[in-house]
This record gives sequence, structure tokens and C-alpha cells, in this order.
Amino acid sequence: MEISPILISLRTASVATFFTFIFGIFAAKLVLDIKSERIKAILDTIFTIPLVLPPTVIGFLLLLVFGVKRPIGRFLLEFMGIRIVFSWQATVLAAFVIAFPLMYRTAMGAFEQIDENLIMAARTLGMSESSIFFRIMLPLASPGILGGAILSFARSLGEFGATAMIAGNIENKTRTLPLAIYSEVAAGNMKQASYYVAVVLAISFIVILLMNYFGRKPIVKDK
Repeated sequence: MEISPILISLRTASVATFFTFIFGIFAAKLVLDIKSERIKAILDTIFTIPLVLPPTVIGFLLLLVFGVKRPIGRFLLEFMGIRIVFSWQATVLAAFVIAFPLMYRTAMGAFEQIDENLIMAARTLGMSESSIFFRIMLPLASPGILGGAILSFARSLGEFGATAMIAGNIENKTRTLPLAIYSEVAAGNMKQASYYVAVVLAISFIVILLMNYFGRKPIVKDK
């Protein structure tokens, strides 16, 4: 069994999860702090819409933005020497966009479950908003946030449609596990495909176990 699709998938999912973790928490906090319900609804829709769109549509939109003949893609290529399309970075970008809504929605839900009285008490005691966020909100929401990060990793690992559109199916470069399974089935190599399927099932099983563990085990315990 060729191991490169496994390594590419794990590397892609790890990097994509790192960015979804940071930007997902930031986006959730941003939406929570907005007072206008109309603006909040618009942002929430924008951040969530990749969750319901077909991955191929996401891939098509990414091609429109980062294609070498498009303004952003041309700028990145000519002035920064970065070519997104058909590169390993494209696999990370696709996985990030697809997994981001899961992290965002999970973080949002975790923040919304925090007792508002604790936050109000902290403000009464003179704590700054940044201190409240890092010392109260994040620790209390950490089980849900970690569960969201693990779920985002699993979704990044299984991303197929958007990756195929913007990154292609280049062996030893952009061929992730889902693309490897598709390629082997298309070539009639069912035995090889079954090995990759077994790997995906094993990783997914472990990921779900970890998500259940961290989702039920608070990091901050009452004294």
C-alpha cells in the first residue's frame, strides 16, 4: 500500500485544523460580540454556508478566487511566487473552508452555554474583556471547543470534492486518502482501495472516541 496519501491527508488535516481552530474561535467570539441582530445573522450565514453547499461548489468558488487568471491568484503568483491551484497548499485551503463551519458552530454553541452571570461578575470586579475571554470563557468552553477541533480534523481528513476541484489528484503531492480511494476504485484495484478505506475507518473511529472523551470531560473542574 502506497503510504503517501496517508501522510498527505494527515499533514493536510493537521494544518487545516490548526487554522480552523484559531479562526473558528475568533469568528464565534466576533459574532457573539456584535449587537446588531441583522449583522450577526448575515455573518453567521456567511460563516455557516460552506456546511450546506456541495463541496464541488466550494471548490469551484475557490477556483474563481485563486485561479492563476483571477486577480487574487495572479497577484499571489506574480508578486509573491505562490501558486495555490494544484498545490499541496490547495488541499489545506479546501479542507479549511469545508471544516471551518464545524469549528465555528461548535465554538459558538460552547460560548453560548456559559453562564452570563459569571461574565457579568467578572466585569463588576474590573476584569478586562480580554482577561474574561482567556481566563473565563475559553476554559469553560474548552470541552466543546476541543470536540469541535477534533471533529474539524475528521472532516478535513475526509474532504474530497473541493480538494479535487482546486488541488487536483496529483500523486505524491495532492492525492489525499479520499482521492486515493477514488483513483484505486476507478482503476479497478479494489483490494488497494479497501486498505485505504480501512485506514480511514480506523482514524475516524479514534477521532470519534477522542471527541466523546473530551466532550464529556471538563478541563476546568470545580474545587
